Amino acid sequence: MTNSEIVAESLLKINAVTLSPNKPFTWASGMKAPIYTDNRITISYPAVRKAIYTGLAQLIRDHFPEAEVVAGTATAGIPHAAWVAQQLKLPLIYVRKQPKDHGRGKMIEGILEPDQQVVVVDDLISTGGSVLKAVKAVREAGGNVVGVVSIFTYQLPAADTNFGAAGIKYYSVTNYTELINLAMKQHQISSADLEVLKQWRDSPLLWSKEQAGK
Repeated sequence: MTNSEIVAESLLKINAVTLSPNKPFTWASGMKAPIYTDNRITISYPAVRKAIYTGLAQLIRDHFPEAEVVAGTATAGIPHAAWVAQQLKLPLIYVRKQPKDHGRGKMIEGILEPDQQVVVVDDLISTGGSVLKAVKAVREAGGNVVGVVSIFTYQLPAADTNFGAAGIKYYSVTNYTELINLAMKQHQISSADLEVLKQWRDSPLLWSKEQAGK
């Protein structure tokens, strides 16, 4: 198996990713989806987290070799960014969700020199909105963001649109297609389930509205 397949299999095995095509989850945004992801639990599994940070580090070597600093997003991206920074022997910073409400009101923790080349590490890409806020914060602090890497991406069309508008390239260790195909191969879902999962990925908002109307 490739590292991407190993990570996808691991996410399913430890229930970091749960598929439920017939009983959709309701996300915090209110959108209904046949998948729920909680990559925070990966930090409790040494073999899984090693496969993840090894994969993230390789993505950076392959696509962003100019990176001088690794930035983790608060909070789920921070531990993985730390392991990646150690693996690559690079400085680490992390980006707060909100500026501090005291002191200098910083959003960036750690040392970031002007014009340093930064790669941002996140745990999950859905539409890209949250990680692109972190990208903006790094840019405003004087860093040059060369790209984003993540553990998993839903491969939603909105993500490509949003990253394209921001002029940012992004790569993930594993992805939605890899994961649902693996789940099908391992008989965790049926062919009908697979079709539902593909329909959601292609048009998540329409799928959500249809589910809400049932």
